[in-house]
Amino acid sequence: PVFHSRDLVNWEQIGHALDRESQLPLHGCRPSGGIYAPTIRYHEGIFYMITTNVTGGGNLIVTASDPAGPWSEPVYIDHQGIDPSLLFDEGGKVYYTGTGRIDGKKGIVMFEVNPATGCILSEKKIIWQGTGGRHPEGPHQYKIGGWYYLMISEGGTEFGHMVTMARSKSPWGPYEPCPHNPILTHRDQENSPIAATGHADLVEAADGSWWMVFLAYRESEKHFHHLGRETFLCPVAWEAGWLRVNGGKVITLEMDC
Repeated sequence: PVFHSRDLVNWEQIGHALDRESQLPLHGCRPSGGIYAPTIRYHEGIFYMITTNVTGGGNLIVTASDPAGPWSEPVYIDHQGIDPSLLFDEGGKVYYTGTGRIDGKKGIVMFEVNPATGCILSEKKIIWQGTGGRHPEGPHQYKIGGWYYLMISEGGTEFGHMVTMARSKSPWGPYEPCPHNPILTHRDQENSPIAATGHADLVEAADGSWWMVFLAYRESEKHFHHLGRETFLCPVAWEAGWLRVNGGKVITLEMDC
């Protein structure tokens, strides 16, 4: 589903990016199968949605000139892994980031891709393996102020979930980690109603403010939750070249901005 908002608080569903079997084959779909981690990007009048169908087809891109649709037939990318994202850089270059393995090493894999055809245009390279947390995943790459920033999730999707960040002058690295990693986690917040914060993305609003959307869940009883992972929103700011989430404070159900 695709939602629209003008204030980041009130949201209206306007359509679906995947609405037919030719885009979304789900025959034999098991629990925890199907679509994983969609990312939406906008570039030169076109909306791009990239995701992974772990049940069949793998990583794919669909496009639309109107986010309400119609959306195109999928273009597939020949890469194993999940959580894909796109960065549209200068000179017409488009970079893919996602999870993967190269020579037995697991980490965040990057390569240049043609988003119109899915063709891979460069070597594949592990550009970062995170800060040591398990399952480095959910990467997003941004170019801001002359730096390439890489934001990922680590620690699994349970109580140890966290968001970490690194930066480089080149999209290929080497990446230096943020000195106050993790930039977001509730792994030590036993009394917070919000747990397992992670898998984040960024958006700059029309007024120049920056916001983070991320996944988390609300505990109903100790270590239990029944609503599943929800989408949360919090304010962020750039300080000394790094991202500060909610002023360095924990996430709450209501935050000043």
